[in-house]
Amino acid sequence: MSLTYFKRYRMEIRLDQYVDQLAGNGQSLRGYQLVAWSPKHLLDHADVKFESFKDEIDSHVFPCLGELEGCRHLMREIAGRKDFVPAATWLISRDTEFSSVVQPVGTIQGLRASQREGAIQNIGVHPSFRGQGLGRVLIDAALKGFKLIGCRTVHLEVTVQNTAAIRLYERLGFRRVETLFKIADVQFA
Repeated sequence: MSLTYFKRYRMEIRLDQYVDQLAGNGQSLRGYQLVAWSPKHLLDHADVKFESFKDEIDSHVFPCLGELEGCRHLMREIAGRKDFVPAATWLISRDTEFSSVVQPVGTIQGLRASQREGAIQNIGVHPSFRGQGLGRVLIDAALKGFKLIGCRTVHLEVTVQNTAAIRLYERLGFRRVETLFKIADVQFA
């Protein structure tokens, strides 16, 4: 075990300047469905969060993301907070033969940081389903939810090594506003 510092960016977007990235461009969720927050899907959010982060650097920065039970505990904690924003919390599931069966492949959660500011907690897309625009769909749905409750800005944090995520956030209009350092006690295999 050794102490390691992870460099992270705090990025934010002003919702009055956000342009709906999906409107009118013909992108659909063919084969997938966007599922609004419901407590009955809490474990689905946790399961896809685990699959999304278990082999990523963020599981070293936040060890709970590298354990299924840690992700379940985290989801219960997020959903139980008084500043939890159901309108900014979404799941993407893959269509199955049975309409009542949810096969989660992506998740996003939102909290209210202040009266006018939202905070995206985690955006996760299962590795087998990346590169299909699902992260963009999740972010768009969350931003609309934050706007609905009166937020003017939304922020998130991202580990600097996650260059694909940073590129996506910048394409959507997020800008870097702060550099942070997260210390973690890490044991590399």
